Amino acid sequence: MNQLMQRNISLLAAAIAFLAFFRVAAFADAPFPASQESGEQTAKIDLLLGSAISHGLIAGGVVLVGNRQGVLFERAYGRSSVEPGAPATEIDTIFDIASLTKVIATAPAILKLAEERKISLVDQVVKWFPEFAGKGKDDLLVLNLLTHTSGLDDFPFAADNPLHSAVEGAAGQKLKGEIGSRFKYADINFILLGEMVRRVTGTGLDHYAAASFFAPLGMQDTAFNPGPEKSLRFSATVGADKSIRLGQVQDPEARQLGGIAGHAGVFSTARDLARFCCMFLNEGEYGGRRILSQRAVQQMTAPYFSRGGNVIRGLGWDISSPFSSPKGNVFSEFSFGHTGYSGSSIWIDPAADIFVVLLTTRLDYKNTREFSQLRSDLSTLSAGLFSTVTDKTKLAHYNGPVR
Repeated sequence: MNQLMQRNISLLAAAIAFLAFFRVAAFADAPFPASQESGEQTAKIDLLLGSAISHGLIAGGVVLVGNRQGVLFERAYGRSSVEPGAPATEIDTIFDIASLTKVIATAPAILKLAEERKISLVDQVVKWFPEFAGKGKDDLLVLNLLTHTSGLDDFPFAADNPLHSAVEGAAGQKLKGEIGSRFKYADINFILLGEMVRRVTGTGLDHYAAASFFAPLGMQDTAFNPGPEKSLRFSATVGADKSIRLGQVQDPEARQLGGIAGHAGVFSTARDLARFCCMFLNEGEYGGRRILSQRAVQQMTAPYFSRGGNVIRGLGWDISSPFSSPKGNVFSEFSFGHTGYSGSSIWIDPAADIFVVLLTTRLDYKNTREFSQLRSDLSTLSAGLFSTVTDKTKLAHYNGPVR
């Protein structure tokens, strides 16, 4: 194991220990926020989503804001498709959540297996993928896949056996940069992790995630490959060829892999995702039931540094990177989240006891700057309305000096 990797693992362990102390100290006497704000106060959120619809950025969407105790605000906007006569978006509309799959299913599954001592985060990847033997990747760890510091890049899969193509292609690929230092967001990392779950457990990621998380949390509308019985509740996705998909995953590689993949494929609702967020804010518990260990939650949300400290990721979660637009301008440095290409995002701030879920029927995939601004503005507005700690001077307790 190289010195940089040893240093990063040591930093991660120290960060976990610090966060464990911080959370106990900071949240012991934290007040719970007030109930849902008035319509006049939340009108800014209505205007923000209305503007996104009128500018053709989205056809509709759902916004949900909550805290440890549950939902503070939820509202549906627009329609579930761009097609004429499409039904209105409802609170229980089911969305393709794209890359949120990475943090809702795959990363928690890996941490759960680590809890069960079936794998270790510092296992060499070659232990679970003998295809990697002799390919110059002996230093590649499970941890590197979770943090996108593997040095792997995405590539197209063969049509006849896409999973075999994915594994063999990753095994034979020349690594770009030093393992552990180069951050490059790549779906192949989580495709391998999803396959690792299958190899370790003998069952698919879909079954393991459902049994370990979705069912215990009561996430009744969350699944890979949702059945046709819920077809009237699906939000549409628009493909690169302008095709409309309902209940079929948008991501082409996930479709190649049968709709069950570590990087994409989960469908869910805002209320189901709220349950998951509440579980994280309660450090692994929901409804009096332990879903993940406190240590697993701390490991997932502790900072892991790459690019000389300029990019900070958790295990699966984003903390501070080029993809962190849902963090907004107010959330603390201890906040974390993720985005999905289909127009979804989650951001969770344990310091301010708040989370924001945005699910949309995205129409414009070229104007990424405007979509990032929508995510950022929503989090900033939500923090101002619902957070227990919104004043910058108060956030100094969590963030250090005000800036």
